[in-house]
Amino acid sequence: MDDQKRRDEGMAQRRKVLGDVWVDRSIANKNSFNAEFIDLITRHAWGEIWTRPHFDQRIRRVLVIGTMVALGQWDEFRLHVRAALTEGGFTPDDIKEILLQQAVYCGCPRPTTPSRRHQRLFRS
Repeated sequence: MDDQKRRDEGMAQRRKVLGDVWVDRSIANKNSFNAEFIDLITRHAWGEIWTRPHFDQRIRRVLVIGTMVALGQWDEFRLHVRAALTEGGFTPDDIKEILLQQAVYCGCPRPTTPSRRHQRLFRS
């Protein structure tokens, strides 16, 4: 697959996972400093990894959300939780189960942070 095909497939996948509104806003904020990074992420993460056939989108979302908890990457956590709830068919209970799983494997402080900081995302 060439770079243009990766870029096109990556952009389609990015829109499918995160939603058009978020992606359009991200593209509108592209500038000379971040353009190459956005292109790299679109081709690599979205065009090469998220499009692989082995795991479906739901499993990939669970993996990303769990990883963001483990790493304490709260901005990316919020982004992917919002997208999972609005674009991915997840429920607040799905997110709660991910956080409970991560409490066991990452230690209890990790999932308490998003529970406190991002409560409005989980209200049903």
